[in-house]
Amino acid sequence: MNAPHLRHSSNFDIVMRILFTFLLPLLIPGTILSQKLSKSDKKLMESLRSHISILSADSMMGRRAGTKGEWMAGEFIMNRFRELGIEPVFTVGQGAQPGKTYVQPFEIAETKHFESGTSLSIDNVTLEQVKDYFPLAYSGESVFDNTASMALQENESVWFFDVAELMEQSATNPHSDIYENIHSLAIKSRERGAAALLLYNSSGKDDVIRFQPADKRPSVGIPLLYLTGNGMKKSLQDSIGMHQFLINVRMEKVKRMGRNIVGMINNNAEMNVVIGAHYDHLGLGEDNNSLYVGTEQLVHNGADDNASGVAAMLEIARMIKKEKKGKHNYIFVAFSGEELGLFGSKHFTANCPVTLSSINYMLNLDMVGRLNDSSKTLTVGGFGTSPQWAELLKNSGESFNFKYDSSGSGPSDHTSFYKKDIPVLFFFTGLHHDYHKPSDDAEYINYRGQTELVKMIFRLVKNSEKAERLAFTKTRDQDMTAKSSFKVTLGIMPDYTYSGAGVRLDGVSAGKIAEKAGLKEGDIIMKIAPFTISDIQAYMKALGNFSKGDPATLEIRRGNETLNVDIVF
Repeated sequence: MNAPHLRHSSNFDIVMRILFTFLLPLLIPGTILSQKLSKSDKKLMESLRSHISILSADSMMGRRAGTKGEWMAGEFIMNRFRELGIEPVFTVGQGAQPGKTYVQPFEIAETKHFESGTSLSIDNVTLEQVKDYFPLAYSGESVFDNTASMALQENESVWFFDVAELMEQSATNPHSDIYENIHSLAIKSRERGAAALLLYNSSGKDDVIRFQPADKRPSVGIPLLYLTGNGMKKSLQDSIGMHQFLINVRMEKVKRMGRNIVGMINNNAEMNVVIGAHYDHLGLGEDNNSLYVGTEQLVHNGADDNASGVAAMLEIARMIKKEKKGKHNYIFVAFSGEELGLFGSKHFTANCPVTLSSINYMLNLDMVGRLNDSSKTLTVGGFGTSPQWAELLKNSGESFNFKYDSSGSGPSDHTSFYKKDIPVLFFFTGLHHDYHKPSDDAEYINYRGQTELVKMIFRLVKNSEKAERLAFTKTRDQDMTAKSSFKVTLGIMPDYTYSGAGVRLDGVSAGKIAEKAGLKEGDIIMKIAPFTISDIQAYMKALGNFSKGDPATLEIRRGNETLNVDIVF
């Protein structure tokens, strides 16, 4: 069953939003909306509306990578490719008549889950998973039968810890990581003689500790379980007496499979052009990448992010297919795993169906549905990756005010191609307050503005047919983890597909601290002393503790070596 949307706006807010979204642009002379639509433009606009409405429907369940929702969205894209005559590119099966498929599967980093065999009983009362208790992701695995008291800490016994103080620290200090603190506490408890550790909260405040499936911290080696308020009421009212504990913790690693959907217009040309858009989104926010602050799980439909990009790609494919053969072959890719860290595009460039050197350029469409009709501003990333882009955009986009970003890297799929020395362009109509929230719905898409954007990109593609092969230019890379609120940065590009502990480098930015310190692609940052780096979130949190001029020591794993590198931010 699909979760309903939760609306917080007042009636006045809703009315004003409708006015600004639909009526205000009509009053502005010279805007895209004031132009009369041709019959073909109306057809294009309705096709965009249809594609986005289907891909962002509640029935798609938010298109989380590696889930049924992503699978359904992929089937829709494949069916559209078939209708357009876009050919599959991958061979499947063996024998005299192998088949063809649009699907390029790839593995998504493993997460953790506690098995159904995990159990906890206290004084012969069996507690209910999740409602009464749950192990933390870095719990050790074992079966343990023991009698213990909450008031005692005996050797080789169950120990107890009240997390109320840790919760208070976490609430008042944004740099305090409650999960890292618990991890350290459990290791120290094990070293002092605990055979199992049960956590509880005596404060009466809402529990803030959750099972974190993507937590990469290493196992603490002993069972580590959290008793909810409900579990405490059910089992441990007597804090002094002895209780019988039967603990069985079984953890498993879960792998998800994502799917890129890839089609091709084969003109038997020497050069290829890749036009791509990611089709995955956040599902119900299970991967902790939502900006929604409510407590109810809601479908994140992702109409702008990125049903809009997929719809634009499909219509550009239709328009190119109608044209006579040109000097390019065209490869259309609907990437998955983008929201998790460019999984799909990285896999595609590592397992490309054509030689990478034959790719003239790559166009990436990500969040192209919210064009502002008064400013007509379109952000174009990757502008500096080829000197020919300036002329091509000038001759193709007279209806737009371009906001250029020279860098070939950024938080979207074009980065994977730029890293292979391929010229890229990234089209983006801007952030909005519905970004990564359940309210990113189809009703707020500017379909007329998107119609003009699709036509502009099609003109760009056709103009590139007349140009020489694009020359590639290296640009000054963005730090993929940098936030405007941070005072410092190392200048790294993390490998988001890495599933181990630490942050593995996918690259370093020229002239930044990481390069000057000698860090290399493939290095793994394990610590920015004194902060342990378990994953990218821990890395970001650690950076927030430093200011410009602060010294720090990085602990780096390079192959089988561990290196300590001194830096100054």
